[in-house]
Amino acid sequence: MSGILQALLASRTGGASYTVILTFNATSSWTAPTGVTAIDYLVVAGGGGAGFQVSGASGGGGAGGYLAGTSLSVTPGTTYAITVGAGGAGKTNPTGNGTVGVNSLFGTLVNGSTGAVGGGGGGGTSVGVAGGSGGGAVGDGSAGGTGTSGQGYAGGGSVNTTNLSAGGGGGSGSVGGNPSWSGGTNSIGGNGGSGTSSSISGSSVAYAGGGGGGNYYANSGGTGQAGGGNGGLATTGTSGTANTGGGGGGSGFVSTGTSGSGGSGIVIISYTTTTAVAIFNASASFTIPTGVTSVNYLVVAGGGGGSRLNNSNTGLGGGGAGGYLAGASLSVTPGTTYAITVGAGGTGSSTTVGTSGTNSLLGTLVNGSTGSVGGGYGANQGTAAASGGSGGGGESFTSSGAGGAGTSGQGNNGGTAYTVGYPYGGGGGGGSSAVGGTGTTLLGGAGGAGTANSISGSSVTYAGGGGGGAGGTVLGTFSGGSGSAGGGNGTGNATVATSATANSGSGGGGGCGITGGGGGGNGGSGIVIISW
Repeated sequence: MSGILQALLASRTGGASYTVILTFNATSSWTAPTGVTAIDYLVVAGGGGAGFQVSGASGGGGAGGYLAGTSLSVTPGTTYAITVGAGGAGKTNPTGNGTVGVNSLFGTLVNGSTGAVGGGGGGGTSVGVAGGSGGGAVGDGSAGGTGTSGQGYAGGGSVNTTNLSAGGGGGSGSVGGNPSWSGGTNSIGGNGGSGTSSSISGSSVAYAGGGGGGNYYANSGGTGQAGGGNGGLATTGTSGTANTGGGGGGSGFVSTGTSGSGGSGIVIISYTTTTAVAIFNASASFTIPTGVTSVNYLVVAGGGGGSRLNNSNTGLGGGGAGGYLAGASLSVTPGTTYAITVGAGGTGSSTTVGTSGTNSLLGTLVNGSTGSVGGGYGANQGTAAASGGSGGGGESFTSSGAGGAGTSGQGNNGGTAYTVGYPYGGGGGGGSSAVGGTGTTLLGGAGGAGTANSISGSSVTYAGGGGGGAGGTVLGTFSGGSGSAGGGNGTGNATVATSATANSGSGGGGGCGITGGGGGGNGGSGIVIISW
């Protein structure tokens, strides 16, 4: 989800208790495990973008609202929506206020449906904009925007109409600073308001600081705090740091350019549990509980997409499955946070070649910085199938019909298209357990088989190939190959290829080249599961 995360915990009772920390860097959801009735939380909204002023300096963006607490009641088995607010955009020429950041929420349990309020935009026209913390004022003697009680403070004002240097955005810990001025051109833009430190992640980190105000004269812009961007001096301001909720830095006196954007927000939860398995459906980070020195793992990459070209009677190749890696007793370090990358599925196409899936990783612990390899896209007319975790299925109108190669230990080759005579059925995408099926005179080959795994607590089959597309013909309706393990089915001349199931790592179905035939399906996103 580029960046989208979804970390779900399934229930598996063990003899010990563990403190689990989950960090949500993007919008997701979380299901409370069996036995978990209370959590600690941090919810920070996106910071506000700074303003822009052609004839003066602009105010820094306000920090996103900051909400933290302990012993928040949750209901086991209930799924809670996690919204991580984006930072507000900085303003470009012409003059105007910065954009307010987006609210962050933990279901409706933390400040209801409002949650943490997005930071106010920095002033470009006059006063700063209200928000979780308020934006700083433009340099014309105006006031900063107001903050939200219990979440942040007001932005800084500007000193007078002749100073022209701007106020800093408010922070979760203090009001944004006013510009300093000692007469003449001796001016410095206002600093951003301070942030607030939290140790919920396992170490002390300051969040939700204001962006610095821009400066008109030849001194310096204000300094951003706790993830807030710095104000500019005859330059554009810098943006807030991602996942801090910091405000953007205001621009100095400059007629072109952009003021700083706000940093995105963050949601972190922590709780004690006997649950011993974590399921990540999108990119996230995970802190190894105290006392845990080894884990079992499943790492599946995104599946490849299917292809289609509308000028032949050729069935096109199905997408290959994402690479499949599983193992036991992987050494980890208690208290260490590992980045979890869940690969996206490749995109299917209705007019051209699809795209391959992207890799999934568990830090660098499983196959280093490569992890499990994304599935290859299916062949299109004149474009060979891609290699990948498992290879995409082949097509034979202008090629040998061969499928793409799989990665040793992760998957298999894509299936071969029918090559004897036309119309040609496309090959199925390779799967983690078997080569993709071969196309026939009219029918697409089946996707290669996936692999069953019970690490989640129940047996689920992952990483199957997408079915190949049928050879198109006006003589009748023929079927594409069946996808495996959630893989998409290939298309015939009167059907549409289907996309693979999300978080299966399986390939999308291949398309059909005849006029009116369906396009290729999308590959399924990957998955990472850890148990201990």
